[in-house]
Amino acid sequence: MIAGIGFVALVGAAGFRSTPGALVEPLQHEFGWSTGTIGFAMSINLALYGITAPLAAALMERFGVRMVTAGAMALIALGSGLTVFMTAAWQLVILWGVLVGLGAGSISLGFVATIGTRWFVKRQGLVTGLLSAGGATGSLVFLPLVAALTESSGGWRTAAIVVSLVAFITVPMVLLFFREYPADLGIPPYGADEVVPPPPVSGNAARLALDTLKSAARTKPFWFLASGFALCGATTNGLVFTHFIPSAHDHGMPSVTAASLLAMIGIFDLVGTILSGWLTDRVDSRILLAVYYTLRGLSLLVLPQLFDESVTGFMIVFVIFYGMDFIATVPPTVALCREHYGMSAPIVFGWVFASHQIGAAIAATVAGIARDSFGDYAPAWYVAGFLSVGAALLSMRIKRATVESRPEAPASV
Repeated sequence: MIAGIGFVALVGAAGFRSTPGALVEPLQHEFGWSTGTIGFAMSINLALYGITAPLAAALMERFGVRMVTAGAMALIALGSGLTVFMTAAWQLVILWGVLVGLGAGSISLGFVATIGTRWFVKRQGLVTGLLSAGGATGSLVFLPLVAALTESSGGWRTAAIVVSLVAFITVPMVLLFFREYPADLGIPPYGADEVVPPPPVSGNAARLALDTLKSAARTKPFWFLASGFALCGATTNGLVFTHFIPSAHDHGMPSVTAASLLAMIGIFDLVGTILSGWLTDRVDSRILLAVYYTLRGLSLLVLPQLFDESVTGFMIVFVIFYGMDFIATVPPTVALCREHYGMSAPIVFGWVFASHQIGAAIAATVAGIARDSFGDYAPAWYVAGFLSVGAALLSMRIKRATVESRPEAPASV
């Protein structure tokens, strides 16, 4: 039940954050803003989405998952709803960049790691895959609806209002039904034999997050994981998630059609990430990451040749292939954090995920500038393909951890 509630929250939060990708052209037409300007607002969103994750994980330790999640949904609703009144680009940065970025970042993959670590001893990889798939799939499945709403009589404002209302509706569900630990219900974690008492509450969430970062940053695996995941973010959220629709439109493809292709990527991502979670319980996570990144790189290198006014069979093959791999990297990355950092894994993974979103933010801005400069997205796709291969090499540099080598969790303050 907890995994199910977490899945719904992740789908919603990711879907709410995804809507700017379908609003690029409507905002350009109404306000005359350049692709680079709108891409900057999205970069702020992506960066905060990542940077918030480790702090949110620490806040969940201090104030509880339920309160942090409900507050995050309220931020998303506020940021989305107020955009209907904006008249300048800086307002887009504040509302959709800062408010929605902070809200969505509080219900991101750090939230996934927290649920997996607290509630499951067995099947952690599978559950992590399911929840990760919910986040990624929500980002993409919402896009056709948002694209359709932007073309309605109310335009992009209708989409913003719908997102705001749906976010508000999810708050009561989280407050009423979510619980913090299995011990709150008198049950052991899934796969365990005994009820595990909740750990003592930390007094300073920010200090806990920073102390965990300092401890992890003294180890090589953290930097390999963070660097690889930064390249992962650049080649997914930053480029495909943000610029696939305008890139397809450059080649004559209607925006709704391009958004539908992204939604298909989300559907196949659901399958691929669940399968990845299953494999993570059985196969060396480093090998999985190397395979995933290499295959992603190859698919991005051929993408520029596949865009056309109509959807070809080759594009469908790309959608299936890339979709299966879109965020399959999350379960093995969480597993490696758990392997190397033990009970500190949720917060460590939060920092690793922050690097993912920083990479995404850089790619979102650079790709927009490249489009403005060269009149085409092709250079961005080619660079992303080679970066993915680099992430595969970084993953193979990670050594297996021994129990004795794991750093202790920072003391609560």
